[in-house]
Amino acid sequence: MIMKKTILILLIVLIPAMSFGQKKEKEKIKLSVNGYVKSDFFWDTRQTVSAREGHFLLFPAPVKPDADGVDINDGLNFNFLSIQSRVGLSLVGGSIFNAKVSAKIEGDFFGQLNPNINVFRLRHAFIKLNWTSTELLLGQYWIPMFVTDCFPGTISFNTGVPFQPFGRSPQIRLTHKMGKVKLIAIANSQRDFATRGPNPASPALSLPSSQYLRNSAIPELSAQVHLKPISNIWLGIGASYKQIIPQTVTPQKYKTRESLGGFNSIAFAKFKTKKITIKVQAIYGQNMPDVLSIGGFAVADSTDKAKGFVTYATLNTASAWLDLHTNGKKIIVGIFGGYSKNLGATQDVIGPFYGLGTTVESVYRISPRVVYKSNNVKFALEGEYTLANYGITRNAKGVPTDNTAVSNFRLLLACFYLF
Repeated sequence: MIMKKTILILLIVLIPAMSFGQKKEKEKIKLSVNGYVKSDFFWDTRQTVSAREGHFLLFPAPVKPDADGVDINDGLNFNFLSIQSRVGLSLVGGSIFNAKVSAKIEGDFFGQLNPNINVFRLRHAFIKLNWTSTELLLGQYWIPMFVTDCFPGTISFNTGVPFQPFGRSPQIRLTHKMGKVKLIAIANSQRDFATRGPNPASPALSLPSSQYLRNSAIPELSAQVHLKPISNIWLGIGASYKQIIPQTVTPQKYKTRESLGGFNSIAFAKFKTKKITIKVQAIYGQNMPDVLSIGGFAVADSTDKAKGFVTYATLNTASAWLDLHTNGKKIIVGIFGGYSKNLGATQDVIGPFYGLGTTVESVYRISPRVVYKSNNVKFALEGEYTLANYGITRNAKGVPTDNTAVSNFRLLLACFYLF
């Protein structure tokens, strides 16, 4: 009797478990690991405006005279770093709402700020739901203005910044394909790449923070149309709207909800043949330091000096870049060129100014490269000449004037092991 009861209990427990095991096997998750180990060795001819101990270069630092008028920022310097090395996990398997499910999580050792350089940080973390013609992405991914079908192929980790908008953000992204056309709608917030606005402790100083966008209660909204008329041509346009609230309380301790909206737009094209690839993009934007472009916003007027109430105006930027490279299997030769112009505001402004490179009137870069590949190993050499025009005064629209040109040449040697 005891034996019969034992067998019955085992059957009750094991039959559902076996059924569950069979079901799980049908929905088996496939896991793959990818990434690379990369080391960068670089030399500069002057100090730079950059991140992570000079690794992520934006543009050359302005002239900084000492007591004798000698430029302190002029002088050779170098660094060796491996912080760009990254690892990612890709998962595919399962379904929900008749959609196939996949996910990806990826990180590197770049850190979020200079003090935590070498610390592992999150790059991508998203879930995808794929139907026949529609895809829903939920999580952290590239910003809307960074088009993965068309971006610079530079060796430098700056990937064409400040000409190419750059960053990753938590978002909801819906993509729908209709033949050769792809429609994309995105709502995103900010995290590591954030708007620069007044520092509550010192309102005249600029502070990067996601709070300016969060306080508006409206995520950044974007729409894009991508077209692939034939197999080797990609075309696209896109636009975004972003609203921020720079302050919730004035320096005089009065509540304020003064907001500032801005539009951004892009147009891109990519042409690929058997031997060569050409990519080009044009950008116009308002208040774009969150994507590492020059510009920002400024105080336009003081409406109540006693209480500290002000209005704002965006500082507008136009940029364009071209990237060309060969498609060899072992040796690739390429060149990148970019130009960015500070257009100022559409109305008179009084300041202060908040953003990135607000004293830069324009900046351009020419960057040739050569890459040698063999199996999983890649060696690359790149030169990067960047010139920035700094203004010592501004006109009524906030455009820097009385400009001085400063330049930097970076020589970069990089080695990769891809897995």
